[in-house]
Amino acid sequence: MSQIVLIVDDDITSLKLAMSIIEKDYRVATAISGEMTLKYLEKNRPDLILLDLNMPDMDGLEVMEVLTADPEYSKIPVIFLTATHSPQVEAQCLDVGALDFVSKPFIPQVLRSRVRRILELYNFKDQLDFMVEEKSKEIMDKAEEKADIQNNVIAGLANLIEERENSTGYHVKNVQTYVGMLCYALRAQKVYAPQMTDEFIECIYNVSALHDVGKIKISDAILQKNGVLSEEEFGIMRNHTRYGADIMDELFAGRVEDDFWRTARDVALYHHERWDGTGYPEGLAGENIPLAGRIVAVADTFDTFCEDCINKGDDDESQAFNMFKEAAGTRLDPRIVEVFMTLEDKLKEMKKEGVL
Repeated sequence: MSQIVLIVDDDITSLKLAMSIIEKDYRVATAISGEMTLKYLEKNRPDLILLDLNMPDMDGLEVMEVLTADPEYSKIPVIFLTATHSPQVEAQCLDVGALDFVSKPFIPQVLRSRVRRILELYNFKDQLDFMVEEKSKEIMDKAEEKADIQNNVIAGLANLIEERENSTGYHVKNVQTYVGMLCYALRAQKVYAPQMTDEFIECIYNVSALHDVGKIKISDAILQKNGVLSEEEFGIMRNHTRYGADIMDELFAGRVEDDFWRTARDVALYHHERWDGTGYPEGLAGENIPLAGRIVAVADTFDTFCEDCINKGDDDESQAFNMFKEAAGTRLDPRIVEVFMTLEDKLKEMKKEGVL
């Protein structure tokens, strides 16, 4: 049976247009007011709500307040429909819990794409939740199989993120490779060595693939924008760290070992903190930044520098290493950078061989 999309709009013309765009792929229900929406939800549970922002009596934001306050309603994904083209409005929509927004007048392929993406995301999440819950019951005492499930969840989410950013997929793989090599080097060189247990290294290697998982909640309009983001758009983009921590809580808290969950959460939340305290989301500095966040920040930053050099037509990694060294003590933990630099020859050889 096809999925149900509830369209809420007091403008009958817009309502009919939205219906005509998506009704071939989904079952469609309609409401022309906030009150009618809540009455519909008393007896029905749609898979997605397209919610008009500006309506008389009870606007979209007021409807969202009711939805987010109810444990059942809050599970229904919402996309706002708005005729207001403003980053501030978009930020407001996302802050109250919407997953995306679509501007009026509708562009058919944009509306279809947003609806499809959100439904696919929620289907994927439901499948992951079911898989983890069911399998966890079966293999409570089978750590190896449980780890396989965790890694499958991680791989699936990482692939979803890369696809949304139209990425080649190399960034996630490269970051994982750097993190693994770096952790073993830290242990060998006795830098943060007590923390570099086999369990920690395996865990941070796996969850480093999810450092940008929070971008799932960033709209396509920002995530796939060509050119420099505005100040407001960048402010929205920065929220991906907090969104990532929330997702880690939803996926792993109470379902896996506490150390695994904390490491996954630290990676998602703190990989954009800076050693000098000018990063985000919390402005932590120095060793107040959790170690997992500092390690992934080093790997993520180096791969970003390499990609920037390639995009500028410079295939020599030396420039990336020079930029990287300059970030020590300001952007990055200088001790970790120093250890990473000892891998320079090995990394250049790996890049030359096409391994990276």
